[in-house]
Amino acid sequence: MFSRNDFSIWSILRKCIGMELSKITMPVVFNEPLSFLQRLTDYMEHTYLIHKASSLADPVEGMQCVAAFAVSAVASQWERTGKPFNPLLGETYELVRDDLGFRLISEQVSHHPPISAFHAEGLNNDFIFHGSIYPKLKFWGKSVEAEPKGTITLELLEHNEAYTWTNPTCCVHNIIVGKLWIEQYGNVEITNHKTGDKCVLNFKPCSLFGKELHKVEGYIQDKSKKKLRALYGKWTECLYSVDPATFDAYKKNDKKNTEEKKNSKQVSASEESDEMPMPDSESVFIIPRSVLLWRIAPRPPNSAQMYNFTSFAMVLNEVDKEMESVIPKTDCKLRPDIRAMENGEIDQASEEKKQLEEKQRAARKNRSKLEEDWKTRWFHQGPNPYSGAQDWLYSGSYWDRNYFNLPDIY
Repeated sequence: MFSRNDFSIWSILRKCIGMELSKITMPVVFNEPLSFLQRLTDYMEHTYLIHKASSLADPVEGMQCVAAFAVSAVASQWERTGKPFNPLLGETYELVRDDLGFRLISEQVSHHPPISAFHAEGLNNDFIFHGSIYPKLKFWGKSVEAEPKGTITLELLEHNEAYTWTNPTCCVHNIIVGKLWIEQYGNVEITNHKTGDKCVLNFKPCSLFGKELHKVEGYIQDKSKKKLRALYGKWTECLYSVDPATFDAYKKNDKKNTEEKKNSKQVSASEESDEMPMPDSESVFIIPRSVLLWRIAPRPPNSAQMYNFTSFAMVLNEVDKEMESVIPKTDCKLRPDIRAMENGEIDQASEEKKQLEEKQRAARKNRSKLEEDWKTRWFHQGPNPYSGAQDWLYSGSYWDRNYFNLPDIY
């Protein structure tokens, strides 16, 4: 691991307040040794929730599992403050996990704006999970905000059901000085396009005393907006389901206690800072008769020395001789700057990254001279079949293992 304290990030970012960061070149020391295409794959760590949703006949119970999956998809970001490498145009990534019952392909389909498309499918033909993400990054002086533009779609094939949603906004605090910490905030609305049911989850922004830190709560409601279930928990820990009336009574009581506490404590100006607030309690208060939907898997003991990776993230770069002979040459497991960084060779990683970026710029200039448009290989642009929003959809044939005319990007 390398210390960011040896570098002046302020000298790079001071001219960027309020701007998008996708065009700013950052020193490699601020990265983690994964491409953003691999970071997207973290969504799949808790694939068992999709398999479970697929096995349930009751659509409300299915929605609970889908909501838990949507929350679990951002859980891996907790304490992951390293920036993934920006994918090169045409870069790909594949992951096959027989033990978790899925395979996934992703491709960088656009450079400006940077758009990453992915398509995962259950090995038992029980689901398809796909999306295209355009992370809009903005720097606000003390923090970097990442707004994940793009639709995420989950199809449960046995039930002929499709769900769509967008991830919450992610914010990394204290990027200039102090301890880095991450929060997720905003509403996530999951729609079941077959039944009209919706699950609206609110990822709470952190309050002054840390009371709302990491909290997520919301309701599953039918198309007439009748509340069917209440969901609550922390995106870093767990998610529970309970009867809405029970939850509302608990919330009412909790609000009363909070107001009493607030009135008895005056807030001084010195307490208002960007330092990471401590939550009022580390664990979630479990309301009686609640059902546990999901709990985060513990991280391995050496996680802090390995970029705070989960066990799932630690194997995303693994490639053996047999795999190397079948994956396309555009797969980021073969990318030299990421490989160098994973081996702890920071100077070589920096040099390799610079060369790859120069090669990408030269290729773009050459296409411009020849008036050629970039052609994506595994995805095409089109409307999302359920939400109608602009999307990138899988074109098929990747797993035929017949790769030809691939771009020379490394």
